[in-house]
Amino acid sequence: MVTKVINGLVIVALIAAAVFALAGCGAQANSANTRQAAPTVIPVVQADRGIVAEGKVVPVRTARLSMAATGIVAEVAVAEGGQAAAGQTVIRLESARQAAAVAQAEAQLQRADASLAQLKAGPRKEEVAAAQAAVDAAAARLKRIKDGAQPAEVAAAKASLAEAQAALQKTYEGANEQQIIAAQADFMNAAAAVRQAQAAYDRAKGDPNIGLRPEALQLEQATNQYNAAQARLNDLKKGASAADIAGASARVQRAQAQLDQLTVVNPTDVAAAEAEVRRAQAQLDLLAAGARSEAIAAAEADVAAAKATLAQAKAALAETELKAPFAGTVAALNVRVGEQVSPGVALVQLADLTAWQIETDDLTEINVVRVAEGAAATLTFDAIPGLQIGGTVSRIKPLGENKQGDIVYLVVVQPAELDPRLRWNMTASVTIEAR
Repeated sequence: MVTKVINGLVIVALIAAAVFALAGCGAQANSANTRQAAPTVIPVVQADRGIVAEGKVVPVRTARLSMAATGIVAEVAVAEGGQAAAGQTVIRLESARQAAAVAQAEAQLQRADASLAQLKAGPRKEEVAAAQAAVDAAAARLKRIKDGAQPAEVAAAKASLAEAQAALQKTYEGANEQQIIAAQADFMNAAAAVRQAQAAYDRAKGDPNIGLRPEALQLEQATNQYNAAQARLNDLKKGASAADIAGASARVQRAQAQLDQLTVVNPTDVAAAEAEVRRAQAQLDLLAAGARSEAIAAAEADVAAAKATLAQAKAALAETELKAPFAGTVAALNVRVGEQVSPGVALVQLADLTAWQIETDDLTEINVVRVAEGAAATLTFDAIPGLQIGGTVSRIKPLGENKQGDIVYLVVVQPAELDPRLRWNMTASVTIEAR
């Protein structure tokens, strides 16, 4: 290496100077008893002020891009050698599942927002009005129970009781004389009608079709009326049955109970009505108070959780697209549509080919201490004879690396100007002004 040759010459010169100095010291020691020796002047060895190293042309900005998610490539938007704008999608994976997750998370967020808004809004005026109406109805019922029935209601109940009692008394007394006489008359008339119909039937009974003649029908109807009249007469003479008396007594009791219900205040009914008033009032108060702070806090937490879920779903969807972090050229493309990709595997090498810098790792630990950031440099190129460009050391990597037994350091030189003929990885000769 060039720097090793220069370093060897410097070391040889320094050794020669040291030997000469030691010889002079010996001569001085031998003549110390006679006279003081004149000081020996050691010539200064002038080292080469320029450090020459071999480097290469690289883009100022370059990146090896990989996917953050596993999936199947659905689209390659920029071909190899093509230009990608900053933020442009270069590779897109199949994302139906991630898109569905985003839609679901958005729906969950909308539901959580709606629940929170409902709690904060409080009850609607219609709900408050309905609760107030329930309170009023319960209070009115309580007042009605405590005040008792209206006079008209009591009068009607008394009339019903009197009617039931009269019916019961009539049932006990049975039929009167006029009713029995009327029933006997009906019975006798029915018997006469039967005799008349029987005589007409007897005159025609020789007819083979007697069953179809009107005389047969008239006799049947007269007989039915006779039987019904006889049954009514027998009932009137027999008087009321036990069942009739029981039914009439039950109607009296029912009428009496209805009257008592109207005229007597039942403590149990009052207590039940008061409890209903308290329940309706509590419901109204609950609506007026609105949602509890704890319920609102829980709803707000649900909204925050839904937002986090949505952000996570959107992030997963975004990870199905590989975007260019800066504008540049797709220098290398290592994937095709339909292929399965995994996170961390470099798929695209992107570079900004409009700005170049020279990198060299040819400076050993002995030379790097003589180089400072900002030092001037001269650049020449094997591929472009006659081209010489000035430059400046822009960065020296702090960490050295072992290269073929030497510890070397990466030094970056920024050219003062650019030449359109420069290409990535062209060999460059770098001469750096040493300090």
